[in-house]
Amino acid sequence: MILLDYIFNLAIFSLLVSTPLVISSFIKHKPFKLARLWTSLYAGVVSVLLVILSFQQLGYSYDIRYAPVILMFAYLGPSAGLITGLFSLFARLWTSGQWEPVLSGWGLLMFGFSVIYFYTKQFTVIKKISIFFAVYILNYGITVFTFKIFIDNPIFHLQYLLFVMLGVIIGALLIESYEKLHRLNNRLTDMYKLVEASESKYRLIAENTSDLILVLNDEQSAIYFSPSHESVLGYQCCELEKLEKYQLIHRDEVNLFKSTIKLMFDNKEMQSIEFRMRHKDGRWLNFESRCVPVLGEDGTVENIVIISRDISERKQSEEILLRSEKLSIVGELAAGVAHEIRNPLTTIKGFMQLYKRGDSSIDDLLLSELNRIETITSQLLTLGKPQALQLVRTNILELIEDTLELLAPEAMMSNVQFKLDIDETSYYITCEKNQLKQVFLNILKNAMEAMKEGGEILVRLRKGIDGECIISIQDQGCGIPEELLPRLGEPFYTLKEKGTGLGLMISHKIIKQHQGSITFSSKEKAGTNVEIKFPSAG
Repeated sequence: MILLDYIFNLAIFSLLVSTPLVISSFIKHKPFKLARLWTSLYAGVVSVLLVILSFQQLGYSYDIRYAPVILMFAYLGPSAGLITGLFSLFARLWTSGQWEPVLSGWGLLMFGFSVIYFYTKQFTVIKKISIFFAVYILNYGITVFTFKIFIDNPIFHLQYLLFVMLGVIIGALLIESYEKLHRLNNRLTDMYKLVEASESKYRLIAENTSDLILVLNDEQSAIYFSPSHESVLGYQCCELEKLEKYQLIHRDEVNLFKSTIKLMFDNKEMQSIEFRMRHKDGRWLNFESRCVPVLGEDGTVENIVIISRDISERKQSEEILLRSEKLSIVGELAAGVAHEIRNPLTTIKGFMQLYKRGDSSIDDLLLSELNRIETITSQLLTLGKPQALQLVRTNILELIEDTLELLAPEAMMSNVQFKLDIDETSYYITCEKNQLKQVFLNILKNAMEAMKEGGEILVRLRKGIDGECIISIQDQGCGIPEELLPRLGEPFYTLKEKGTGLGLMISHKIIKQHQGSITFSSKEKAGTNVEIKFPSAG
């Protein structure tokens, strides 16, 4: 029976110790005032309950009321221990007699605990508990021998001390387990906060950067798209996840992209790459990408982070700069060559006219070719020599009508009709008339030459949203392949068998001098549309 009583008392004590610890683990609360007082009062109540649950053996009460007292001294100090000790004392005096050994033993023990506490402040809790229990054994032995309590029955006292020791050990284990879990929980909470803060920062960067951030797994499948894909490529992230691998990459650069990614998985080294990706509206954008491998715990590449930046505008600026430098060099070279050719050409042409033999077709052919060479040299001089512009306010409608009238006989011979479509009767711009007339002549002649079987050329004038003057010239010719359109206007680039490429080049230069712009749109076998914009003069 005594073993069952031991177990029952220890179980109740364990429950009373663990209950507040369990409850506090589920409640997030700040440290409250007088926490030591309330804890010591609760421990006092526990000691009272332990006294009430005591059992008799040989006329002596077995209880573990001093277990909470020892724990309070070890964890919270003398004040909390004394309060708990008072509760246990009153409960013991109330439930049984033999006041003299109880009072003397209690007083000696409280004095000993209080003194020992000040010498063990720097010790760990476990060491404090061990020392306090040793003091308790010493005090118990003094009380037993002083009052001659069952001196001839040491087993009785050994059982009692073991009973109290088990109570102290169980209580200390429960409290230490809670403290350890509490510290661990606090550390985890702090770690969660750090992770959340870090994740928030990275999310802030990822969601607000204009760069595209893409994460690939070891199967080269995308597992993350940054929100910037939506603003740069026009696709929602959910749409990108449904696309097949490499679907957005230009087909000419897919193999390069694959080989670069494979090289990173093999060599585990960072790589840089440039490739084109398709926007949702169909246009191609140039990207410069920095690819970084992410290694796993086993040292293999688990993911690859690709950070891409849209460099389309930079590429366009580089092309414009290169084209400008090319134009400058070609202009200087053209002016020099034209100047050197023009003098002997004039002499040769003069002698050919003097020695022309009647209606000789050979002489006529030679003179025709010499006139062609003279025209080319004049164009070269125009290209290379800057000319002072005499800008005047001009109705561009009248300028176009004069140009169409000038080309009317040639158009009639080529079975070509001009159709003029206008919204208003006046479109004033500030320009140099002869230069713009040369532009219109070049473009209209190109349109006529593209229509070998004749057709209609539509010339339309209208005003744009910002008030600029827009001239569009639409032919019904053979058209131009889309991939060749960006090269129109390059030096000596032409699609005509006997062309020089200087006509459009000079036209580009003149339009640029007038603060205008020219664009081409074409489809094969469907004709070409040339659109020219000039700022309006009001």
